[in-house]
Amino acid sequence: MRIIRFLLSALTIALALAACGGGGSPAPATPAPTAGSSAPPVTSGGGSTSGEANVVAITVDGGTDGRAFNNPFVTVTVCVPGTSTCQDIDHVLVDTGSFGLRIAASALNASMALPKLTAPAGNTLAECAPFASGVAWGSVRSADVRVGGESASALPVQVVNDSSIAPAPRACSSLGGNFGVGASTKGILGIGAFAQDCGAGCAVTASSSLYYGCDASTCAASTAPLASQVTNPIAYFATDNNGAVISLPAVPLTGASTVTGTLTFGVGTRSNNQLGNATVFAANSSGSVQTTYNGTRYTAFFDTGSNALFFPDASMPQCFGGFYCPATTQTLSAIVTSATGVSATVSFSIEGFQSISSSATAAPVGGSPAGLGKSFDWGLPFFFGRTVFVAIAGATTPAGIGPFWAF
Repeated sequence: MRIIRFLLSALTIALALAACGGGGSPAPATPAPTAGSSAPPVTSGGGSTSGEANVVAITVDGGTDGRAFNNPFVTVTVCVPGTSTCQDIDHVLVDTGSFGLRIAASALNASMALPKLTAPAGNTLAECAPFASGVAWGSVRSADVRVGGESASALPVQVVNDSSIAPAPRACSSLGGNFGVGASTKGILGIGAFAQDCGAGCAVTASSSLYYGCDASTCAASTAPLASQVTNPIAYFATDNNGAVISLPAVPLTGASTVTGTLTFGVGTRSNNQLGNATVFAANSSGSVQTTYNGTRYTAFFDTGSNALFFPDASMPQCFGGFYCPATTQTLSAIVTSATGVSATVSFSIEGFQSISSSATAAPVGGSPAGLGKSFDWGLPFFFGRTVFVAIAGATTPAGIGPFWAF
């Protein structure tokens, strides 16, 4: 049983920088609104998002250093638990491929003395979170978290690159280099299909690739009770806590310099997050579905934290470290199949980086899934021009119990 759920997670900033070197961007396949246009309605049925407490703006831009590409950001407020000592943290990456809030230590003001959580052995609880582009190492702390008008109290969060604990032990660092929260982004908001980033397995078994107990100089693998694991904030909201809706506009060919959309909390809990005529794709115990491309079936996942569509296609020319660079826009299709057998054909387009405007920070691109095994990664370009629902495992919705995806 896979207990490190977020191994399917974000190909984040580090991969974006390696791919485009700080220049260029990609775009979706259908003609679309101009750059910076507003997102389509958040529901498939109807309802306004204006002034709703469960809606927060998503912005795709160049990040804090102008070098991010296909990265959707929101602003998150963190507070010292039970106090009014709070800080708004902008440019936090919205990631449907991971679970929990991770903030760069460098992004926190000196006044943000978030209390450290304690490992069962009595020392500081820390985490080695393995992503496809490296690991996030840091302490686990408690914070009151607010996103838009929704909040969760005393939520376990990770502070990445926290110098107050020992460096990552070899068992963690051997999984990959630090992927660099704090480069173009100040954090990651993991809102995928699970409440905790590991689950029951880590509560009973110490894994050398996940949770640790640390002092100032040494760390040892540790168990982590569910209540101490880094947690998807949505699951602990008072309302609208069964999932989320991501709505982004389509992006014109040659890309867009800025894209604005919405992140809406809850699935079927208000008039602005109804499923309408969206097709529901039940996910398996890992939060995955299946995708058939060119006659081969792959494990598939939907990940706003991946900055491209990553899929295998030996006929496609590559450049920029594994990204596809077709001479002309390619219109392709694949079949998505749920864990219960529901299927639908999804059309998508990809464009070569050489065709994208140098000022673009969003565009439809694809690349080889090297390092992801036999997988099909529906990254951020899949979300352009769509309203996509994710329901948390075990949560009740009008369409049944999560986990599921719908679009």
